[in-house]
Amino acid sequence: MSQSVNAQKKSVKKVVLAYSGGLDTSAIIPWLIENYQCEVYAFVADVGQGQEDLEGIEEKALASGAVACKVADLRESFIKDYCFPLLKTGAIYENGYLLGTSIARPIIAKAQAQYALEIGADALSHGCTGKGNDQVRFETVYANFAPHLKVIAPWREWTMVSREDLLAYLDSKNIPCSASIKKIYSRDGNAWHLSHEGGELEDPNCAPSDAVWQWTQSPKNAPDQEQVIRIGFEKGVPVTIDGETYSPFELVSQLNHTAGLHGIGRIDIVENRLVGMKSRGCYETPGGTILYAAISALQELVLDRELTQFHQMVGQQFSTLLYDGKWFSPLAQTLLKTAEVITNKVSGEVTLELYKGHIMTLARTSSHSLYSEEFATFGEDQVYEQADAEGFIKLFALPSRIQSSKAV
Repeated sequence: MSQSVNAQKKSVKKVVLAYSGGLDTSAIIPWLIENYQCEVYAFVADVGQGQEDLEGIEEKALASGAVACKVADLRESFIKDYCFPLLKTGAIYENGYLLGTSIARPIIAKAQAQYALEIGADALSHGCTGKGNDQVRFETVYANFAPHLKVIAPWREWTMVSREDLLAYLDSKNIPCSASIKKIYSRDGNAWHLSHEGGELEDPNCAPSDAVWQWTQSPKNAPDQEQVIRIGFEKGVPVTIDGETYSPFELVSQLNHTAGLHGIGRIDIVENRLVGMKSRGCYETPGGTILYAAISALQELVLDRELTQFHQMVGQQFSTLLYDGKWFSPLAQTLLKTAEVITNKVSGEVTLELYKGHIMTLARTSSHSLYSEEFATFGEDQVYEQADAEGFIKLFALPSRIQSSKAV
């Protein structure tokens, strides 16, 4: 090992690790202590992944060698300040992915960096692999809020390459771990979605088994009776379900339960990762799927054609920026503000029917609606002179007539 590398390691006295309590980060704590002779502070972000994932997590971190473990409750802020602004943009990555993992990284990494600054840490660390998108997402946020801190990414440094290696390493350190070699799927969850990778999903020609899905039951087993719900919006923000007001986190949680019951929110896609390879994942975003359907139905009433088309462009560009970890970039922040302006009049209520994996819009109403029955009716009206269309068509088609007259 070079003297410069040794010097860098000796300069690291205090590290804040983004800690999940899983196998990777459980192994990272003793590895950091062994290789950097430093104190490790575990940082856990509660973004709605569920009590099962958080139960006993502080004890796990301390048992692995951490000197402290901070659990930050970010659930309401995650939905209000990240997921709902994302909803306003209409961003969907590669025609299907509602960006559930991507949207959680900015708030987690920012809070981790802020905690590191509070305790005077020298470095930040994460458990992302060198193959994935998350390493870029975390470290791009670190660069925004704590650019002077060293970043330690063990998966890019250590020689361990498998779950077996990590389990053997923990065993050699006499550190207990509930993970096992038989674990099939790699999962990542938050209040917005749950992702699944690994196992049979590594073969895109293999259908996911029933064991993959956790939040949504199969549409085949969903209730035979449809359910009708009403979603109320104020300036592009969902605020009510069936007339009852909820906090952002409570609203999404309620919709996750309702949509999951009806088998809504499943996708199975092969996506293009930022690092260059393709990957296959199964994602469950039940509540988010309902919200995207509801806000889209309301926007059809409120936005004119030019604004609708521009909003689609905003969503397309923002989806790539967020996927690539650039939530805090100047362009992404500009697009978020643009989406806020676009959806400023998207207020009203949408009635949806949920049935066996499908969502049907039944009704929608808004005080800002541009729809006029007077103009749109097929019956008799007093506001539209149909003869006026002749002059409009002549001018609209003028370029075509001129081009035709020049044809050889």
